[in-house]
Amino acid sequence: MTLLNVLLQAADGAAGGGFLGMGSSGSMIIMMVVLFAIMYFFMIRPQQKKQKALQEARNAIKVGDKVVTAGGIHAKVKEVGDTFFVLEISEGVKIKVEKSSVYVSAEDTQANNK
Repeated sequence: MTLLNVLLQAADGAAGGGFLGMGSSGSMIIMMVVLFAIMYFFMIRPQQKKQKALQEARNAIKVGDKVVTAGGIHAKVKEVGDTFFVLEISEGVKIKVEKSSVYVSAEDTQANNK
């Protein structure tokens, strides 16, 4: 039996007052709590972990690292600020971008792993 079938049977039983001695409103609350728990563990929590890992990776970026911006620009970090990076795209060409739009370059990650 799937979880959905179990929940539906519990709701049917509750309509007759048989699920834990509660009426249909009690079983409805239990079903909502179970559905919220499922959503939390399969959708919300993994996304929070992913965001935390991305934030830690951004905080670990230092001067000299190769990065890629959200727009696809490959650059080298020249300066690190509280909320921004100064990136060098080419000799003498520097841009200032927000930290939230910068990702660690795959090249730099592979070089560090070897």
